[in-house]
Amino acid sequence: MINENKTKVFLVDDDALFLKLLEIELLEFDEFYVETYATGELCLQNLVHQPDLIFLDYNLNDNIEGKLNGLDTLIKIKAFNPNIPVVILSAQNNIEVAINCMHHKASDYVVKSEIAFNRLKNVVLSILAYQKFEKQLSFKA
Repeated sequence: MINENKTKVFLVDDDALFLKLLEIELLEFDEFYVETYATGELCLQNLVHQPDLIFLDYNLNDNIEGKLNGLDTLIKIKAFNPNIPVVILSAQNNIEVAINCMHHKASDYVVKSEIAFNRLKNVVLSILAYQKFEKQLSFKA
């Protein structure tokens, strides 16, 4: 049973090992409920579960014809609900790619590296603090 007070996080990556490692890292925090998906299509089918945050691989299924890549998945997520924060994960340390993702309304861009997990934890905490702040403002308005 899902605790409604937990933050629901979607992890979307076709690298099964990275996906599992990221899931383990996030589950160390009691406040997260995690759903994992290996394709953009599966992520999109499950957006009805109303994630609070999505981590999305930029190079998702790049070598599989007919499958959505990370950028296409980001665009479709934002069309479904522009308020879902999406953090792009990529092995590319390329500023043009990062800028393109931000142009398509990604909340952040994190390079997969040995310090990526620490960076992701900081990103999560920042996004959650911002969401809490927005909720407090909406109650006052």
